[in-house]
Amino acid sequence: MYIVMVSSECAPVAKVGGLGDVVFGLCRELEVRGNSVEIILPKYDCLRYDQIFGLQITHKDLWVPWYNQSIHCTVYFGFVHGRKCFFIEPHSDHNFFHRRMFYGQGDDDQRFAFFSRAALEFMLKSNKHPDIIHCHDWQTGLVPVMLYEIYKHLGMTHPRVCYTLHNLQHQGVTGEHILRATGLNRHSYFFHQDRLQDNFNHAAINQMKAGIVYSNFVTTVSPRYAWEIMHSGQNYGLGHTLHVHRNKVGGILNGVDYEVWNPEIDRHIPSQYSADKLDGKFANKKALRDRFWLRDAFKPIVTYIGRLDHQKGVPLITHAIHYCIQHGCQFVLLGTSPDGRIANHFWGLKRQYNDNPDCHLELSFNEELSHLIYAGSDMILVPSLFEPCGLTQMIGLKYGAVPIVRATGGLADTVFDANHAPKPYHERNGYVFNDFNAAGIESALQRAIGMWYSYPNHFSELMVNGMRYDYSWKNPGQDYMNVYDLICEK
Repeated sequence: MYIVMVSSECAPVAKVGGLGDVVFGLCRELEVRGNSVEIILPKYDCLRYDQIFGLQITHKDLWVPWYNQSIHCTVYFGFVHGRKCFFIEPHSDHNFFHRRMFYGQGDDDQRFAFFSRAALEFMLKSNKHPDIIHCHDWQTGLVPVMLYEIYKHLGMTHPRVCYTLHNLQHQGVTGEHILRATGLNRHSYFFHQDRLQDNFNHAAINQMKAGIVYSNFVTTVSPRYAWEIMHSGQNYGLGHTLHVHRNKVGGILNGVDYEVWNPEIDRHIPSQYSADKLDGKFANKKALRDRFWLRDAFKPIVTYIGRLDHQKGVPLITHAIHYCIQHGCQFVLLGTSPDGRIANHFWGLKRQYNDNPDCHLELSFNEELSHLIYAGSDMILVPSLFEPCGLTQMIGLKYGAVPIVRATGGLADTVFDANHAPKPYHERNGYVFNDFNAAGIESALQRAIGMWYSYPNHFSELMVNGMRYDYSWKNPGQDYMNVYDLICEK
């Protein structure tokens, strides 16, 4: 099968969050299964160019329709750790992808609408007729619309579209100018509740809704999240649209790329280890302490790795830091915040604990360092308000860092409570709490810390249980193949 991924991210060259990891890991798995896979990305000026091999121009004169003119683009090809990637670079005063950042610009709606049109124009002009075009999140929500409303009539009748929702909090709600810009000019046609019109702001169009309406199948990144967006407030206003299209919506749990995240082969940690040979785990714990000048003491290390924002549970992360320090633990945090107020809050905490030998807050993004923190952790915290999938807890499991999570989204699909899960003991792998408050997280921390101190053998068993789970891309890869086969038959 010939599959083209259209995405705003792909690890490690363009990564902001889990989306980049998913695109890279899924593409590798699909290739292992014998498919031909290509990825189309914007050519940002902040790409990790050191991770692209053989970068060369493959298409010099791509003219992409935009408003009443066309924008000249150059398309580059290169390999990203074996994945075939095309990078689209527009040459215009808009300077769409030369901003020194991936997202967060006032015209993000136009930047990615243009990218969506450019991706289709590139496929048309280079005579690509994939079986599947797989799009991700709001940034590519207009791809299926333009495919079926414009490019189908230009000869692209073969592709079917799979559309993956990674996070419904961001939907690309924008104005009618996007219709004019992309050539979807029939305002009265598209400003309809059954098509692109936002469900609440009737003067706006919703790019994520567009992707849901026009794609052949919609996936979310975990089964629990698929249920939550259908039956709770986590749909952020898209509940009616999802209900109308419920027969083509399903949840597929993300995988972890064990070529990258695997303590048995990880080159970023000082000592490799496995579930059958744990000595290296303790060596990494010592290395983590040395790295951050934590004292060498008989204490568990609790960690948090990830973005610091509303979704991730800032009040509970803050509470956990204080609680862990007061209850015989060491705490390490690695993360940054796009929100200035949250960033200032954590800088205040950093100053508060600056001289404490049991705490270190590293307020930066450093993927290489995160490997050492996973490897040196006894427990890893994921107290999210909502979590479509979450890779942190699955990576933590692989590294023997026992997850402490809130029962939401993909966290509930992957972590099973040591005391209360309706599973046999050898399948339990962490600690789960329900209520998004201090009492909730304390209930899980108290049990985890108590187990570490009072029943070390049981805690080790829990750790090994987690390391033996298979959250690779093997099973999700098959699930996606089943979806592709289903929509190709239609």
